[in-house]
Formats: sequence, structure tokens, C-alpha cells
Amino acid sequence: MRFIIATLVLIFTANAAASELTWGFKNPRFSGQGYSSHVLSTEQLQHNRKADIEAKAEAEARRIERELENTTLNKFLKNVESRIYAQISKQMVDAMFADCTDSCSNTGTANIEGSDITWVKADGMITLTIVQDDGTITEITIPAAGDFSF
Repeated sequence: MRFIIATLVLIFTANAAASELTWGFKNPRFSGQGYSSHVLSTEQLQHNRKADIEAKAEAEARRIERELENTTLNKFLKNVESRIYAQISKQMVDAMFADCTDSCSNTGTANIEGSDITWVKADGMITLTIVQDDGTITEITIPAAGDFSF
């Protein structure tokens, strides 16, 4: 019985093979294998982190700026400014299209925030000229009062 068991153990056992044990660094920085891709991926990660931080800082700055612009005082000032400009433009339009014979002016000039606005009424046409700070000139010609209707 012992002989049969010993024979079976020898038959079913696999041959053992051995090789020399080697040791090496797993980090490519030290082994040299794949070092360039390691450096590139590390650099890309650092770049992405820096870009994310900058984007978050810019977004926060824009949020703070929006909050400051939307204060009650700023809303009030924008509303007042809008109404003042509306009154100025209404007065200019009333002067341009005034229907009179004696004492009406045929020209007018205004300087609004550095832009010169000049209008001239001649030959049944009103020419509105706007000269901006940077020298850009815009000219609009429209029929004078009574020459057109809706």
C-alpha cells in the first residue's frame, strides 16, 4: 500500500522549476522604463490642477463682481442714470422735431460722457452726428418733422 501511494505521489506531482529572483524599482523614475510618459503624465496632472484652481478663482471673482453690481444702490443708480439719459434724449428729439417758424434752433450740441452729439436741421432733413472718444464718427440722416408719418 505504501508503495502504491508513493508511486501515485511521484506520478501526480509536477516538476518544480525555479528561476533567479530579481528585484527592481516599480517607479519609472528610478527604473528608467517608461520614464518619459511618467514625466508627461505627472506634468499634465500638475497643469490640470493649476488650470482648475485658476478657473475656480476667476469664477469666484466674476461671482463677487456680479454681486457688487447687483446691490440695491447700484440698481438704483442705473435706474436714475437711465431716466436721465431718457430725458436728455427726449429733449434733444423735441428740439430736433420742433415745429416753429421764428425762434427755433436748427442746430444743437451735447457732450455725453466724452462723446459729442451734434444735430443740424437743413433742407427738410436732420443730420445727427456722434463723435466718440476714440474718434469714431457715426452719422444718421432722417427726414425732418412733417416730412414723414406712420
